[in-house]
Amino acid sequence: MLLEREKAEHRPDRSWPANDPEIAVLLPCYNEAGGIAKVIEDFRRALPRATIYVYDNNSSDDTVQIALDAGAIVRREPRQGKGHVVRRMFADIEADIYLMCDADDTYDASAAGHLVEALQAQGLDMVVGARQQEKEGTYRPGHEFGNWMLSVLVRKIFGDQFRDMLSGYRVFSRRFVKSFPVMAGGFEIETELTIHALELEMPACEMPIRFSDRAPGSESKLRTFHDGFRILGTIINLLKQERPLQLFATFALVFSLVSIALAVPIVGTYLQTGLVPRFPTAILSSALMLLAFLFFFSGLILQTVTRGRQEAKRMRYLAVPGVHTTLGGPEGQD
Repeated sequence: MLLEREKAEHRPDRSWPANDPEIAVLLPCYNEAGGIAKVIEDFRRALPRATIYVYDNNSSDDTVQIALDAGAIVRREPRQGKGHVVRRMFADIEADIYLMCDADDTYDASAAGHLVEALQAQGLDMVVGARQQEKEGTYRPGHEFGNWMLSVLVRKIFGDQFRDMLSGYRVFSRRFVKSFPVMAGGFEIETELTIHALELEMPACEMPIRFSDRAPGSESKLRTFHDGFRILGTIINLLKQERPLQLFATFALVFSLVSIALAVPIVGTYLQTGLVPRFPTAILSSALMLLAFLFFFSGLILQTVTRGRQEAKRMRYLAVPGVHTTLGGPEGQD
């Protein structure tokens, strides 16, 4: 059953000028009773005309009631995991600009206006709030190292554009949201968001924002090793989907090198004596080289399939009007 309070004073005034965007603030949350009221109030102050949605993910505390009392529109997503919540939010909400932020009161809501302004003024599809610690120790060491390692890995494979790949504070255009095929179920959703922008070469940027400690009494839902391995698995899976030739050619190279290493002494002995004394090793070397060729040609075939899928995604992306088309750009402003 959907819990929803749609008060007229909190909904956008559709009599705004055409280039004044309808903004949806999306707050996925799970057991955030300690900070949700402050987060809602901070975003209402930063974006007074935005509609604030709280998507509850089976909270066992008073998060839902507190959010309702704070005047947010509250809805529920029963499937556990942030990825499921994001999929539901992106499917349900209609707006011109979407701001998504974790509801743990660690991100600076006052920066929302600057992020939205950058997206609209520059015609971007995504603006990432890159976290800057207010004081040392705000990041848990394991989280900080994991974020750095995964961000480096994504930059090396998909493109050197983002430094804080796992930030939960982002602003999106309608074009991004309605062309994004959400596949993740958990915290690996930020990885998918980043790689989607990189793969389609969308106009995007990072802007520094303050990052502070969580509200007293609350704790991070991110499990360093469990979620870190899930994010790493997502990267590998996306590498298979988006860079199949690169992945399978690597396997082909490894198998071919092992095959050659096994074959060299056998070939040397054969040239000297005309005999093949280690016949099982020769069979193994031949099998490994065949596998190397299979990997390489599989990569070539999958690369062709991937190319067609990327073109389809690009066409779907282009089918949705961009920010400057729907809201007007700097040249159209007084």
